[in-house]
Amino acid sequence: MNSKEIRKKFLDFFKSKQHTIVSSAPMVVTNDPTLMFTNAGMNQFKDIFLGNAPAKNKRVADTQKCLRVSGKHNDLEEVGHDTYHHTMFEMLGNWSFGDYFKKEAIEWAWELLVDIYKLDPDRLYATVCEGSSEDNIGADEEAAEYWKKFLPSDKILLGCKKDNFWEMGETGPCGPCSEVHIDLRDDEERKKIDGKDLVNKNNPLVIEIWNLVFIQYNRKADGSLESLPEKHVDTGMGFERLCMAIQKKKSNYDTDVFQPVIQKIAELSNKKYGNNNETDIAMRVVADHLRAICFSIADGQLPSNNKAGYVIRRILRRAVRYGYTFLNFNEPFINKLVPTLVDLMGDAFPEIKAQQTLIEKVIHEEESAFLHTIENGIRLLDNIIAKTKSENKNVIDGKSAFVLYDTYGFPVDLTELIARENNLTIDEKEFNNELNLQKTRSRNAATVEADDWTVIKEIQEEEFLGYDETELDVEISRYRVVKTKSEEFVHLVFDKTPFYGESGGQVGDSGIIESSEEKININNTIKENNLIIHVAKQLPKNPLAKFRAKIDVKKRIATANNHTATHLLHASLRQLLGTHVEQKGSLVNSNYLRFDFAHFQKMSDDEIRQVEKIVNQKIRENKPRNENRQVPIAEARNMGAMALFGEKYGDVVRVIKFGESVELCGGTHAEATGQIGFFKIISESAIAAGIRRIEATTGENAENIVYETIDTLKQIRQLFNNSPTFVQSIKKSIDDNENLKKQLDDLMQEKMKLLKQKMLENIEEINGIKVIRSLFSINAENLKNIIFEMRKEIKNILIVIGCSDSDKPTLIVAMSDDLVACGKNASLIVREAAQEIQGGGGGQAFFATAGGKKNERLNIAIAKAIELATK
Repeated sequence: MNSKEIRKKFLDFFKSKQHTIVSSAPMVVTNDPTLMFTNAGMNQFKDIFLGNAPAKNKRVADTQKCLRVSGKHNDLEEVGHDTYHHTMFEMLGNWSFGDYFKKEAIEWAWELLVDIYKLDPDRLYATVCEGSSEDNIGADEEAAEYWKKFLPSDKILLGCKKDNFWEMGETGPCGPCSEVHIDLRDDEERKKIDGKDLVNKNNPLVIEIWNLVFIQYNRKADGSLESLPEKHVDTGMGFERLCMAIQKKKSNYDTDVFQPVIQKIAELSNKKYGNNNETDIAMRVVADHLRAICFSIADGQLPSNNKAGYVIRRILRRAVRYGYTFLNFNEPFINKLVPTLVDLMGDAFPEIKAQQTLIEKVIHEEESAFLHTIENGIRLLDNIIAKTKSENKNVIDGKSAFVLYDTYGFPVDLTELIARENNLTIDEKEFNNELNLQKTRSRNAATVEADDWTVIKEIQEEEFLGYDETELDVEISRYRVVKTKSEEFVHLVFDKTPFYGESGGQVGDSGIIESSEEKININNTIKENNLIIHVAKQLPKNPLAKFRAKIDVKKRIATANNHTATHLLHASLRQLLGTHVEQKGSLVNSNYLRFDFAHFQKMSDDEIRQVEKIVNQKIRENKPRNENRQVPIAEARNMGAMALFGEKYGDVVRVIKFGESVELCGGTHAEATGQIGFFKIISESAIAAGIRRIEATTGENAENIVYETIDTLKQIRQLFNNSPTFVQSIKKSIDDNENLKKQLDDLMQEKMKLLKQKMLENIEEINGIKVIRSLFSINAENLKNIIFEMRKEIKNILIVIGCSDSDKPTLIVAMSDDLVACGKNASLIVREAAQEIQGGGGGQAFFATAGGKKNERLNIAIAKAIELATK
């Protein structure tokens, strides 16, 4: 049977069982924020299972195109290396929505596999759920009994909850499942080890081919299970694995699902499949990835740099990379495989046939761009290799390899391969450190989407001239559009710039660029892999024009003053506290500075005052800036320059000196310390064990802090009638307030005693349980003590109280320990009853609270809680 016949027989079989045959849903998901791609056959029926939509047909079957690039056994980098995992795959499935259940699902599965597909029944095994004490459910004896009609007991295996209990999510429809496994090993191997011992043990020839899910429970928010009024069937059978079993192959890639494409790759590459492990893996990777790429494009998802588009670009580039490295493809070739795939799958999925031309063009453009990237990367890598060898090193630094990978898109395994050919290795630890940092940045900026760069003018490296110039004539060399959830920005790169890009703790410059036609605001300047990027709200109308770039000089001077102040602060801290003080971080902008440093204890007020005095003394001395820009690192250290926390410096560095302060630094600084004017510490605090943080400011901002402090003191004096002893007056006011608060607390305690007495007088009894119910217009916190007293003093007591303090109602449920011992649970009760006030909450079994929104429904919630607790 060929794959087309196998697919058709599946659909025809279930059509004969009164199933409606439906089309595959798109592989790319557009209306579900929880999914980028369809990863299971049931995805398109999700709303039916959740009860959000009625089932149009009680019985349905289809073949669903799916994509998985992460999760259990689906790491993208592993696809092609084994015989049975894929990115894109077909899932054959049949569904019952409240119609048939286990009996029919199992009988039909056997009938199709054995009678129609002629699989050897002696090679088949079934697993059933062993049950779960955690969920208080037993083994699925019902399913096991149905399987006994077809299989001996020793081939019906109990499976753990992880393998044999399916759940849609943390809550919602779920149920036990029964897997069908097949043993495809040779008879000799089967004699050595019983197949049942290899089920679910990751053996590539003893594999699951069909999963029958019996959706009979609903997982509630509290984790408990309740039976569904209607039971459903959801099955999924891996089409590629099924073909492997029917066609008696040892690998999915040996079936006619993949072989026509693989043979086409072999023809184009002039290599034979089966002769070499590396080329075989490469052919499998390309054959697999071709399907994922084509079906994604057909579903409207083009390769891009964000979200689903990024996944597709990553898959495509992986295929190109394997073709380039192991199959010697230096020109686009994947696009030439599309006609073969369309012949294979176009009848079942007409969308790829209808869009064949588009698919071929998109793939060709992507391949061309990435091959160009590879060529550029090789030229850059040649320079890195030459530099490494000239320094008599045999290890390429990981940061260089990462820049190749991250900035230029050059695959790291290709870097490793070329390095080995040159008797070099790369520093994998440093590379992985850079990669992890990038992943962290990516997670932090997960809502940012950046287009590809549009290159206008090729330049070797953008030149920063901002140490000496505040404005320059510039040209745009490249730009890209960047989008966030709420805004869109343009990133501009110039041939040269006076704008300082954020780095070393110093924020970036802002300013303008202007041409004869327009003026564009530059809101920020950042650095990204050595590119100085200017952030604007809009792209110039004519990006090819010549522009005058001007920084915001006032902001630059204020920032430079604060940066110089951090150097003076650092030196002053070391002078006062000791040379153990080392910088651990900083932030410098035009408003203030933040300086993190190693120190073992909180600074005293006197120490803070002394540091301020030392810094301000250095400012008054007006020490000039002594700057050396191209100093060999060894010479810089001989000058006494301090290299900062974990920074990696080049062979030549910039040294900034103000009197005794000597540091390696790439930031902007004052011409002389007197330019700072005045220094004032705002706060000193701990940020981690052994790390302190000082926040301070300079110049006009520092003056304003002093003025604000003086003004505040004046206002306080006025509140106390300008008393000459106003500090003592403040202390007396605080003492008086404490006395009044104590009196108020005493009054509240008396009020609570009266409330308690009133509640005890109104105890009622329901189904043998003593019940106290009350509704108060006070804060719930005030009632806690008396509630705890009553639940301990009175046996068999249930206390349900509603508090309507302001607009936020609170529901309290408490009970004596003997009721808890009988199985009552205040937390579960309050959670359900709180729905009446549109709220939720929880707590312990003996005491729980819930907040809500509807004050007017508190009485209903109280009644609901009592009903739940006493039934």
